[in-house]
Amino acid sequence: MGLLDGKKLVITGVLTDASLAFGVAQIAIAEGAEVVLTGAGRALSLTRRTARKLGENVPVFEFDVTVPEHVESVRTEVADTLGRVDGVLHAIGFAPPSCLGDDFLGAPWDDVAVAMQVSTYSLKTLVDAFLPLMGPGASIVGLDFDNTVAWPAYNWMGVAKSALQSLSRYLAKELGPRGIRCNLVAAGPVRTMAAKSIPGFALFEDVWDGRAPLGWNVNDPEPVARACVALFSDWFPKTTGEIVHVDGGFHATGV
Repeated sequence: MGLLDGKKLVITGVLTDASLAFGVAQIAIAEGAEVVLTGAGRALSLTRRTARKLGENVPVFEFDVTVPEHVESVRTEVADTLGRVDGVLHAIGFAPPSCLGDDFLGAPWDDVAVAMQVSTYSLKTLVDAFLPLMGPGASIVGLDFDNTVAWPAYNWMGVAKSALQSLSRYLAKELGPRGIRCNLVAAGPVRTMAAKSIPGFALFEDVWDGRAPLGWNVNDPEPVARACVALFSDWFPKTTGEIVHVDGGFHATGV
């Protein structure tokens, strides 16, 4: 018997088989879940290609969180396919180049607004899309990078992550009376396509393994994926508004 037997999940953010979201989908399927993926824009064809590595019958639906019409269209498609939704993975993030790198003060508002909408407000957009299909016991899980400190080069994406953490707590408060949980998994650095877009990502790689009490492998997404699957399961029935750190313990150490 699998941990997610009978669960129906919507997984966002699968681009390649190196994506953290791909690892979540892979383990969720192995644990008995029925999974659909979403993709957007030019990356949609890449998501469809990668979906075939999960199995022949994993549907992929278009869902651009910046297009209001997609909220209703993806809800209809998912309802027709799954009937209901027991879990949603938020693995959506993007920041224009001006929002990353060395010049924090140089990012114009138009670019910051894009980063905030795609990386933060999109969590609420997922709720707009799938809440009508969710009932008591359902779980929303978001991928996070703990931003309790200012990181080199992460800049406005770090600000977006801080806002994501706050948004998750407010959603937990709003959705709790419906029996729906909302939690984040704060992952250590993993070599994904998204990570490659961060200037100076090697700085994280260079220090993380040595500082993390349990050690850390930037090429291994499985610990993060397992935590997400656990939060989708019924084993955390009273955990919400939480940030679960899966970073080898790095967040708990000093300089």
